Amino acid sequence: MYISNTVNIMSHSAAERIKAESAGLRGTLAAELSTPEARGGLSEAAYTLLKFHGTYEQFDRDTATERKQVGEDKDWSFMVRVRIPAGRLTGAQWLALDALAETHADGTLRLTSRQGVQFHTIKRGNLQAAIAEVDAALLTTLAACGDVVRNVMTTPAPRADAVHARLRAETQRLSAALLPRSRAHHEIFLGEEPAVVPGEEPLYGSTYLPRKFKIAMVHPDDNSADVLANDLGFVWHDEGWIVTIGGGMGMTHNKPATFPRIADAVALIGRDEVLEVAEAVVRLARDHADRTDRKHARLKYVLAERGVEWARAVLAADLGRTLRPAPPLPRMSIPDHMGWHDQGDGRLWLGLHIPSGRVAGPLRVALRDAIARFGAYPIVTPGQDLLLADVAPADQPALNALMAAHDVRPAASYTPVARYMLACVALPTCGQSLAEGERVRPDVLAQVEAELARHGLLDERVSLRLTGCPNGCARPYQGDIGVVGRAPGLYTLFVGGDFAGTRLNFPLADKVPLEAIGATLAPVIAAWAAGRASGEGFGDFCARLGADALRALPLAA
Repeated sequence: MYISNTVNIMSHSAAERIKAESAGLRGTLAAELSTPEARGGLSEAAYTLLKFHGTYEQFDRDTATERKQVGEDKDWSFMVRVRIPAGRLTGAQWLALDALAETHADGTLRLTSRQGVQFHTIKRGNLQAAIAEVDAALLTTLAACGDVVRNVMTTPAPRADAVHARLRAETQRLSAALLPRSRAHHEIFLGEEPAVVPGEEPLYGSTYLPRKFKIAMVHPDDNSADVLANDLGFVWHDEGWIVTIGGGMGMTHNKPATFPRIADAVALIGRDEVLEVAEAVVRLARDHADRTDRKHARLKYVLAERGVEWARAVLAADLGRTLRPAPPLPRMSIPDHMGWHDQGDGRLWLGLHIPSGRVAGPLRVALRDAIARFGAYPIVTPGQDLLLADVAPADQPALNALMAAHDVRPAASYTPVARYMLACVALPTCGQSLAEGERVRPDVLAQVEAELARHGLLDERVSLRLTGCPNGCARPYQGDIGVVGRAPGLYTLFVGGDFAGTRLNFPLADKVPLEAIGATLAPVIAAWAAGRASGEGFGDFCARLGADALRALPLAA
């Protein structure tokens, strides 16, 4: 039974009190956004509530100190994130977002590791118009951020078979059903008349969830969505779905009570039970996760502390029926979506590698032309790349020529480690960043590629993931190699995850200077080259040897 989460609200975190007093995510947003930009940006309450509407207020950290020294305020702007279930867009929607990037943002689109699209440096005076334009394209920014169910992910491959069709349909159904019911978003950004309805959030309640909540759905043959990194996952099984609960990537340096976690397999459910089980897991998080400490509020801590049997019993009581225990998870794999592929319906898709997901310059023009000319529709992948789907075979040569004319490199021209690398935005806009992310991606990649090339390993698939802070937006704790910002110019290096995303890695070295990342990994890569078993991946090798053995390796000459 749900008990109003306003009880004992004074013992909860400041964010909980802000939500409780917000009248369904309204707060003072309309008034603050309609006034000229004030020194110091928005109020704390407005900043907190805006996340639910899909936007963060940020400032340019590159210029903040200089501006302060001359008495100027920070250069404030907004990041706006579009919710795109399964990463699938129509051509018209992509063209609308492309136009928005030019008129309201910094002229770029950024593809996210959760199959969304972000815009950066939108000014306050353009924010409401930008979000309204997203809505006009039959998309939304609502619940792209905040303490709610975020964008729902699945495999991006547009294969024309029953399994992929079901994955897409369930993903989009979950996304629509789990949106907040408050009309605040429509009032503030879309001009709807205000009307607060008592009890308008039957699932979330007046204070929504304790923290963000992430969902992914996969077939084991394609775990590109990293299902076990999510609060809730559905893994295709011959008898239905395996439900996984309690994954999450975030942690805080030097705080052992915080940690990344791989989800547990909790139950096996029928093929048609996805939505009701998802709602039950959302209620479990709503009623049992920690509202007093946001660093301890994710569902992963509930599972870590109370266990699988407890979670299954709570869900069974909620649903009014017994739940079958989950069988062992099947072996997971991640296929290569890049390059040309047959969809299975007489059409083709082209996978384009987009470093850091940043669509800018000639690439942006090429994509606009390709979509307008060939009728392809874009799909954002969990790897920050883009698929152009539904291409007629007769158009393949012309589309290749168009990409070449705009100097868009084919995916095959990148090394595997480059194609599979993830990097978060980090500086200069993200307020959480401790070190650089996207901007030093080329440097980090070059160092790792050089060490792999030294041992003839450049053709090996290695997952390299870079984040500017330990919150883990690029899922660094699952990768073969994780590079996590520690302080300006310093990183913690993790190794020992697996390419398929089913195992956490472990710290290899702390406070490594940016320029020493390759040298720090060098002895481990050399040992892998010399001592790996047949076909053994880098992360598997590291996990087999263990942290102590790897740290004891002699430095490279």
